[in-house]
Amino acid sequence: MKDSASDPTADIAREYLERENKEKQVLALLLEKFLGRKDQILVQKTEMGGTEAYVSSVTLEWFAGRVHFASGLPLFQKKYNPETDNVEIDADSIDEIQQRPLDWSRQAPLVQYLAARDNHKFPPVLVVINQPWVDNPKATEWDSEGRATKSTTDFIPLGKDGKVGLLNISEDDVTIYALDGQHRLMGVQGLMELIKTRKLQRYKKDKGADDSFITVNDLIEKYQVDLAYLQNLPKEKIGIEFICAVAAGETRTQARRRVRSIFVHVNLMAAPLTKGQLTQLNEDDGFAIVARKIAVTHPLLEQRQERNPRVNWNSATVASNSTVLTTLQALQDMSERYLAQKFPHWKPLEKGLIPMRPEDEELEQGIEEFSKLFDNLASLSSYKILEHEDTPALRRFSFEKDGGEGNMLFRPVAQVALAQALGILVFKKGFSLADIFKKLRKFDQQGGFSGMEYPQSLWYGVLYDPNKKRVQVAGRDLAAKLLVYILGGIQEQMERAELRKALADARTVEDKTISFDGKLVEPKAVGLPAVL
Repeated sequence: MKDSASDPTADIAREYLERENKEKQVLALLLEKFLGRKDQILVQKTEMGGTEAYVSSVTLEWFAGRVHFASGLPLFQKKYNPETDNVEIDADSIDEIQQRPLDWSRQAPLVQYLAARDNHKFPPVLVVINQPWVDNPKATEWDSEGRATKSTTDFIPLGKDGKVGLLNISEDDVTIYALDGQHRLMGVQGLMELIKTRKLQRYKKDKGADDSFITVNDLIEKYQVDLAYLQNLPKEKIGIEFICAVAAGETRTQARRRVRSIFVHVNLMAAPLTKGQLTQLNEDDGFAIVARKIAVTHPLLEQRQERNPRVNWNSATVASNSTVLTTLQALQDMSERYLAQKFPHWKPLEKGLIPMRPEDEELEQGIEEFSKLFDNLASLSSYKILEHEDTPALRRFSFEKDGGEGNMLFRPVAQVALAQALGILVFKKGFSLADIFKKLRKFDQQGGFSGMEYPQSLWYGVLYDPNKKRVQVAGRDLAAKLLVYILGGIQEQMERAELRKALADARTVEDKTISFDGKLVEPKAVGLPAVL
C-alpha cells in the first residue's frame, strides 16, 4: 500500500497552501499598517473620458469633518456667503458657478432619514482634491506657461498595473470639496451635530433659523430609535470618488472648465424619475403599494389582451385622445386621499420625510378597502360604458375635435376629488359605501358627472375653467367638498354658507357670475344644488 505521506504531489499542494496563507497574513499586516494611517486611504484607480478618479469609502464621521461644500473653494471666496454656504451670483461670478444653491430646509429630513430608518442608504459622493498651490499663480507647481507640473492628487500605486494604491488625504496637504453630494454632506453633518449636542436647529431654504429643533428625545419617542444604534452611525461608511482639482499639464482655466463640465454631466445623466415611476418602485409608501396592487388586479384597471391599457404607468397626465382611464400617480393620490382617513399614520410625520412601510396586515386591510371602492366605482353607468366604448369620447369636451361627453370621471383630478370625498364620508363621518353609491349611480344616470363645460354642470368653474376651456386642478378640493355636500355630509349651516360662497366665486369669471341657467347674476344668486 502506498504511503500518502511520501506522495510528492500532496507535499507540493501542502507547501503551496502554507505559502499562500503566509502571503495573505503578510498582506493583511501591510494593509493594516497602511490603512491605520490617517493621511492615506486605500483606493482603486479608474479612468473615464480622460479623467482619472480614485474610488474608496470613508466613515460618515470622516466625511462630515473632512469634506467641504464646493462653494467654499478659494476660487469663489470673493462671492462666497459664509452664512448660507452659497455663492452669491452676479455678473462676475455667473461663469464660475458650479453648484445649485444649497437648500438648507432639506437638512432636517435627511438627518431624520439617516437616524430613523434602519435600511437607509446614500449613493456615493464625488469630491475634488485641491492643494494650496493651485490658488498661488507664483507657486513652483506652475510652469512658465501657466501649466501645472503635477496633479493635486498624490497617488502611490501598490502593484505593477497601478490600479490599486494609496491616495494622500493628509489634512496638512489637501482640502477636499463635494462636487456631487452637497446635500448628502449637509445631512451627514447635521447627523453628527445631533449626536454630539442631542439637538439640531431646523433651517429655512436660505439657512434662516426655523425656530424649532430636532432632538434625540424626539427620535426615541416618535421612531423608537435606540440610543446605542444612534451613537454607532458615525462609524458607517459611504462610497466616495476622488478627482483632482488640477491635473498635470492643465492651466487653471482648463482645470476649472473640466471640473465644472464633470458636475454638469453628472447632473444631466441622472435623469429624475417621473412620479409614476416613483410610485412603481416605492416600497415604503403604503398608499403607493396599495395603488400598484389595485392597478394590476382590479377588473376595471387590470391589463387584458382584448382591450387597451387602462393605466398610464409613467405620466401624471392623460391626453384628450389617450385610451387610458387613469394614471398610476392619480391612483396613488386616490389611495392616499381615501385611505388616509383610516390610516393617517401611513403618512410621514413631516413633509419631506420618507414614510415608514405599514405592517403587512394593515396593507392587506388597505388593499381590501381600496378594492371595495373600485368595485363600487365599476358599478357606475359611466364606467360600464367602457365595455363597448373607449375613453377619449367620454373624456373630450363637446367643442373638441370629434366631440365628447365631457365626463369628469375620466379626468384624474376628478377621480382624486371623488376618492377624497368618499374617504371623508366613509371613514370620518361613518357613511355606508353601499348607500353612497346608490345615490351616485342615480346621479350618474341623470348626467351629473357629464357635460362639465356647460353652466348647468355643478363642476362648471370648479373643475372646468370656462375662460381657458380646460380642466383646472386647483378646483379639486372644492369639488371634493361639493361631493361631500350633495351626498349629505355637510349639515352645519356656517359650513354650507362658506361652500355656497366658494361655489359662487368659482363660477365668477372676469367679475361676471354665471348661474346654473347660464345667465349672468349676482354672486349671492348662486345657490347650492339639492342634496341627493
